[in-house]
Amino acid sequence: MIPGHEIVGEVTAIGDEVTRHRVGDTVAVGCMVDSCMECDQCLEGWEVFCRKGCVQTYNSADYHDGTITKGGYTDHIVVRDHFCCKVPEGMDVTKVAPLLCAGITTYSPLRQYNVGPTTKVAVVGLGGLGHMGVKLAAAMGAHVTMITTTPSKGEDARALGAHDVIISTDAEQMKAAATRFDFILNTIPVSHEIDGYLQLLGRSGRMVIVGALTPMPGFTGFNIIWWNRAVGGSAIGGIPETQEMLDFCAAKDIYPDVEFIRMNQVNEAYERLLKNDVRYRFVIDMSHGL
Repeated sequence: MIPGHEIVGEVTAIGDEVTRHRVGDTVAVGCMVDSCMECDQCLEGWEVFCRKGCVQTYNSADYHDGTITKGGYTDHIVVRDHFCCKVPEGMDVTKVAPLLCAGITTYSPLRQYNVGPTTKVAVVGLGGLGHMGVKLAAAMGAHVTMITTTPSKGEDARALGAHDVIISTDAEQMKAAATRFDFILNTIPVSHEIDGYLQLLGRSGRMVIVGALTPMPGFTGFNIIWWNRAVGGSAIGGIPETQEMLDFCAAKDIYPDVEFIRMNQVNEAYERLLKNDVRYRFVIDMSHGL
């Protein structure tokens, strides 16, 4: 099995029934390469929630022959045409790949909850997801506040588009921000307490968790019952929303902050990732081989 689910490349061959793409097109592939295309979720453009189970881009059983999908850290990949998104003309293709995961993971909840010019948004955590959340929410016209435990990241957050910064370990700053926000995008990737963040939501505010996949501590029911707050989650979007996200990023000139590496630097990059030594995504340049 070869990992990799953020892929940009050129179409080199197509099947006889493919009409959406031509050889030579620049396309992008994200976390899925197939689904049943028949259930209610697929028909509504939410292939990620396919009732049969979508075929993920790596380490997933192919519907047709049962082989395990091999991922994108390789020189080619075969994908059902529906799951290839068009890269808009003029985009910097070297920086597009992380949009297929970090981009859509943060774009989808912002769109689902109608973030726009009248919305006060907080983004919790400034990493691979959080930095995209700041850029996208700002591009949608929202007033964006970055919430971080690291004071030194405040300058970075403002450069990315944040209007304000709150240090979550500063009790006075957190108290002063009570009921301030309409929407909180929580990108913290590990289990953590959420009561302190819930108190920042105003009436009918919502916090959406996109980073933490492991069991979470309990929270105080009062903090959602009072002020009619809600907490939920969001995965990647379906293919239509992913294409919409790419078109939006092209129109707004939005890209992740990336550092380019070669394939033979993957182990070093992984070690740096464990130390949080990346701002904010690594991109493997496959054009030069090893």
